Amino acid sequence: MATTNAGAPSAPAPARERSGDPIAQGEPAAIPAPPKPVVNDFSIQVATVNGSGSQSANSVLLRSIFAMGVPVSGKNLFPSNIAGLPTWYTIRASKHGYVARKKEIDVLIAMNPETAREDILSLRPGSAAIYEENMNLKQYRDDVVCYPVPFDKLTAAVCPEAKLRKLVKNMIYVGVAAQLLGMDMKAVEDSLRKQFAKKQKAADLNWAAVEAGFNYAAQTLTKQDPFVLERMHATEGKIIIDGNAACALGAMFAGVTLVTWYPITPSSSVVEQLIDFLKKYRVEPDGKASFAVVQAEDELAAIGMVLGAGWAGARSMTATSGPGISLMAEFAGLGYFAELPGVIFDIQRVGPSTGLPTRTAQADLLSVAFLSHGDTKHPILLPASVKECFEFAGAAFDLAEQMQTPVFVLSDLDLGMNNWMSEPFEYPEKPLNRGKVLTAEELKKAGEWGRYKDVDGDGIPYRTLPGTDHPKAAYFTRGSGHNEKAQYSERPEDYQNLMERLARKFETARTLVPAPVVVQAGKSKVGIIAYGTSDFAVLESRDQLKKEFGVEADYLRIRAYPFAKEVREFVASHERVYVVEQNRDAQMLSLLKLDLAAGETTKLRSVRHFNGLPIDARSVTDEIVMQEGI
Repeated sequence: MATTNAGAPSAPAPARERSGDPIAQGEPAAIPAPPKPVVNDFSIQVATVNGSGSQSANSVLLRSIFAMGVPVSGKNLFPSNIAGLPTWYTIRASKHGYVARKKEIDVLIAMNPETAREDILSLRPGSAAIYEENMNLKQYRDDVVCYPVPFDKLTAAVCPEAKLRKLVKNMIYVGVAAQLLGMDMKAVEDSLRKQFAKKQKAADLNWAAVEAGFNYAAQTLTKQDPFVLERMHATEGKIIIDGNAACALGAMFAGVTLVTWYPITPSSSVVEQLIDFLKKYRVEPDGKASFAVVQAEDELAAIGMVLGAGWAGARSMTATSGPGISLMAEFAGLGYFAELPGVIFDIQRVGPSTGLPTRTAQADLLSVAFLSHGDTKHPILLPASVKECFEFAGAAFDLAEQMQTPVFVLSDLDLGMNNWMSEPFEYPEKPLNRGKVLTAEELKKAGEWGRYKDVDGDGIPYRTLPGTDHPKAAYFTRGSGHNEKAQYSERPEDYQNLMERLARKFETARTLVPAPVVVQAGKSKVGIIAYGTSDFAVLESRDQLKKEFGVEADYLRIRAYPFAKEVREFVASHERVYVVEQNRDAQMLSLLKLDLAAGETTKLRSVRHFNGLPIDARSVTDEIVMQEGI
C-alpha cells in the first residue's frame, strides 16, 4: 500500500512485477559508469492521476517516437471510478518491432506523489526516473538514475492561468523526456500540433511547456542513463489506431444499417466512433441517413433489436462487454434456434460480475461459445490486431448472413482501447455476401420451399425477407419447436432433425471462418497455441526461447471458433502443445478438449495470465521453460 506525504493510505498500485528492490535486497549499490547506450529498445512508464489531462501528453510522446520511425506501442492503465486515482501509461519503443507489454520499466516519469515510492521501487537497477524534485525519490534508490525536475515552477513560468497549469504541467515532462532521450523536436512539435489541430492557442501554450521542459533538462540535467532514441524508418507508411475504432470502420465498410447499444466499458467507443463515421460518410447531401443508431434500455433489448433487424434483412450489430453478454443470453438462444443473423462485438474485460472494468482479459470465451441454455453454439471471430479488427468486422457480417445466426467478435480492452501501429487497412473489394436469400423470381422456380429445410446438405436453409412479393415467401419465425416448413411441432423426430441440422451447419462454419495462422519452426516437438492479443507476447516469447534456451517452438494462432481442421492437425503433429491465454480457467484449452480426439487432449499444457495487465513475453517464456524442465 502506497502512502501520501501525509501518511494517509492511497489507492494500491497495479500488480506489477518488481525486478529490483534495494531496500529488500540490502545495501543499495552505487550507480555504475555510464553503460553502453540502449538504442530504440526500452519502455517508458508515466505515473499520473486520473483526470489530470495526461492523455494528451502521453499521446504526443507515443506519436513522436512513431514519427521518428521507431516501432512503438502504448498501454493505458486507468481506474474505473473517479478522478484523482492513480493511472499509468506505458510506452514501449522496440527496434525489433515487439509491441507486447514489456515486463520491466526502464524510464519512469513519476507525477503522482501517492504512488511514487512504489513506482521507483519497482524499477530494475540502472533504470531512470524523472520526477517532481520535492518528492525526493533518490532517498529510495541509489542504483537508479534520478532526474529531479521543478515541474510546478516551470509550469507557472509558462502558464499564467492557474486553472490550466494542471494540464500544461504534463507537457513539461514531454520536453524533459525528449531532451534526455534524444528525441527529434520537430517530430515532437508536429505530433503536438496535430493533437491540438483545432486549438491554436492551446497548441502554442503546450508547445511552450514542452520547450521549457526541454531547455531545463538541457541546461541542468546530466545524462547518466543509457536509453536513447535514434531515427529509424520502420514506421513509414504505417498508421496508429485503436482496436475499437478499427472495428467501427470495418462495420461501416461492411454495410451496417442498424446499430444498437447500451454503454459499457470498454466497448462504448466502438459505437461512439461508429456514429462519427456514419454521420460523416453515410449521410446523403439531402440530409437523409442510410443508417439508424438506437441506445437501448439495456443489453437484452439491444440484441433483441439486432436480431429483429437481421430478420428483416438489415445488417445489424451491437457492442458490449462481459456483463452485457450475460444479459444477452436469452435472445442469443433465439437467434441460434430461429436462425437470425446479427453481429455482437464483445470487448472483454476482467470479471466475474463488475470485476475490474478497466483491466483486460480473455475470459468470455466459454460463456460466448455456448451463450444461452440448451444445446447452443455460436461462431466466434478472434482478432489479434487492429487490422484484423477491421477485417473481421466485415467477415462477421458476411458470416452471420451466410450462417443465419448470431456471430460474436471477441476483442479485449488492451486491443480495443489502446493505440496500435498497423499497416494501412485495405479497401474491401469483395461484394457483400448475403447468404441464401430467395427472391420472388427464385421462389417461382423453386416450387416447394421450407424455411428450415436443408437443401444443399450443408445444414444452411434458405430464407426470404419480409416484403418479398410472392405468396410462398411468408413463414413463422419461432423460438419454439418447429419442422422444416416452420410449422409448430413437438414431434420428437422433428426436434431431433432440427438440432442435427443445426449441428451440421456449425460444422460447415469450420470451412467459412478465418483459418488459423501457422508459424513452423521446423521439426519441433513443442507447439504453442494462442489467440487474440496473446499473439504479440507469444511471437516475442518464441524469440526468447530460441535465443536464450535453444528451444524452437512451432506456433498456431487460432482466429475463430469452430476450429478449422488445421488446429487438429497442429496438435496431432506435436508431443506437447502450450495453450497461452489470459484467463484463470484455461478456457481455450477447455474448448480444445471438447473438439479434439480424446487421445490428443493429454498433449495440452496451460499457460495462463490473469492479473488484469496485458500479457508479456517474459511471463510466457518463464512458464514454458519451467514446464519443459529446462
